[in-house]
Amino acid sequence: MKPSSYVLLGGLVAGTFDITYACTFWYLKRGVMPRRVLQSVASGLLGDASFTGGWPTALLGLGLHFFIATSMAVTYYLFARRWSELAQRPWTFGPLYGVLLYFIMNYIVVPLSAANPGSRNLTWVLLSIAVHAFLIGTPCALFARLAIRAM
Repeated sequence: MKPSSYVLLGGLVAGTFDITYACTFWYLKRGVMPRRVLQSVASGLLGDASFTGGWPTALLGLGLHFFIATSMAVTYYLFARRWSELAQRPWTFGPLYGVLLYFIMNYIVVPLSAANPGSRNLTWVLLSIAVHAFLIGTPCALFARLAIRAM
């Protein structure tokens, strides 16, 4: 497989884990349907109007979500090409990268977007940090390692 295929796959895996977690958490906690969760992603561009757009805005949210997840995988890969330690120790640096991503997304990206502030529910926050560490950052790191080995 080409290096770029591994990186894209890393973004798809991380994005799938993340959106599955978000949809499952909010459905179990408050009965929120997945469409609404996806619309909340689209609200980063559209604001509250995303919640009245039906499936088109949900699909926009899904596309944006996977674009962001793939960008995260590409970013890790680019840094790992420069600093080989990142590729050699994905189980160490992947979780650290995931935690960094959590803070960047929640304290920089979301506040600068048109979205409403995210939930500060303690369970959501703690689980989200763990998900970012092990189900987003770690896959980005593991697939970056595969991509670098395929070069």
